[in-house]
Amino acid sequence: MDITSAIAALQERLDYRFNDPMLLKTALTHKSFRNEQPADMAPDDNERLEFLGDAVLDLFIGERLYEIEPSLTEGEMTRVRAELVSEVGLARVSRTLQLGEYLLLGRGERKSGGPGKDSLQANTLEAVIGAIFRDGGWQALTTVAARLFLPLIIDSVAQSADSADSKSRLQELLQAQGKKPPEYRLIETEGPDHDRRYRVEVLIDGQRAGFGSGRSKKLAQQVAAREALLNVQKLCDE
Repeated sequence: MDITSAIAALQERLDYRFNDPMLLKTALTHKSFRNEQPADMAPDDNERLEFLGDAVLDLFIGERLYEIEPSLTEGEMTRVRAELVSEVGLARVSRTLQLGEYLLLGRGERKSGGPGKDSLQANTLEAVIGAIFRDGGWQALTTVAARLFLPLIIDSVAQSADSADSKSRLQELLQAQGKKPPEYRLIETEGPDHDRRYRVEVLIDGQRAGFGSGRSKKLAQQVAAREALLNVQKLCDE
């Protein structure tokens, strides 16, 4: 695939049309490719865009974590963000876009399995994110990044150690008291498909014991369970 066709195909995958397609070409250019070109024809490589993409992606994910789950501590937000922007995490997202198919690599790098390396996949994704930010600003970046990362952010929050234990701890506490398991009931769903919010209540012996809201049913249930757990523990302490 020639670079013009690659740029067109990747823009379709990103669902974003560049005002300056050369930015995307630069994001796809590895330094090994640049080093093999004549000095007067050498394209820019993607390392500067990679640096920029790393910075704006950290900000995007940090902002979304702050908005999605107010109960997360600084330490929990740091852990979730680190997981999402790790080499393995970014490489996973990169492969959903099949970025390895579009990379401009030097012959030696390609022969050594370059497109399959997590490090190269992750760095290229960061460069593409940086290119989108340079091309369309924060609004364009957040639109594309939300499609790529928001489901992963929601899942990571729901699976965080603190919140993921709430449902099981609540059930164990009720079982120890000889009570029936809690019942979770969806109260309301609102918002468009890409920004859906769920509101859930948890019932104990038919009475509402907790309420939760989140961008997935699982997360809303965890939040509701956490509130119910606190309420049940308070009654036990009285």
